[in-house]
Amino acid sequence: MNMLDVRNVTKKFGSLVAVSDVSMQVAAGELRAIIGPNGAGKTTFFNMISGFFAPTAGDIVFDGKVVTNLAVTERVAMGMARTFQITEIFPELTVRENIRIGVESAHGFRLRFWLGATHTAEVNRGIDEALTLTGLTGKADRLVGELSHGDQRAAEIATALTLKPRLLLLDEPTAGMGEHETYAVANLIRRLHKNSAYTIVLIEHDMRVVFNLADRITVLGEGKMLADGTPAEIADNPIVQEAYLGKAE
Repeated sequence: MNMLDVRNVTKKFGSLVAVSDVSMQVAAGELRAIIGPNGAGKTTFFNMISGFFAPTAGDIVFDGKVVTNLAVTERVAMGMARTFQITEIFPELTVRENIRIGVESAHGFRLRFWLGATHTAEVNRGIDEALTLTGLTGKADRLVGELSHGDQRAAEIATALTLKPRLLLLDEPTAGMGEHETYAVANLIRRLHKNSAYTIVLIEHDMRVVFNLADRITVLGEGKMLADGTPAEIADNPIVQEAYLGKAE
């Protein structure tokens, strides 16, 4: 069964058609990259998948269930988690404190002023698991705002992982990073995919990251599907080469 099945979605903003009749199927355990030039409709497409925009037409199916009309929070509860192009964490808190917020929310403890010993141990286990998965254990008590851009992104991904997602949506995870940070975040994504079997869909501009990580690549252009295939197929596709690859963003 596909973890994600996007069926002929269209999104219009007045007379502007941002996405037109795009379909995409993502198998469980797959890492799918979405690429395309600026204005291709990638973020709008992502927003429909995650529930921030309702499609004008078409359906979103997650793990066999139609979620087209479900709110973001309902999709999160079903196992869908997303990070954003601009890191969405609290820089004035430590890595551990940021992750704690996610763990407590995931367990329904967010509004409790006091937790018993059993629940406290449960929260601490969740924090330690997220720290271990993302390689941040040694930086757990550092303020997020003091960390490198790459470690801040890792902290955001760690917080998303506390939701125990079956589908992880990453919006330009290496945006604005230097080569070393890009390499570190790409390795983190690879570990989550290969070692922990997360199903991952990401938007990414860095073609080195895309072609080294993705099982399959979806290419959008002017709101339409240009191509869909393996990295080798996409690299050899003349339509993609003309429309996107090799051109500066």
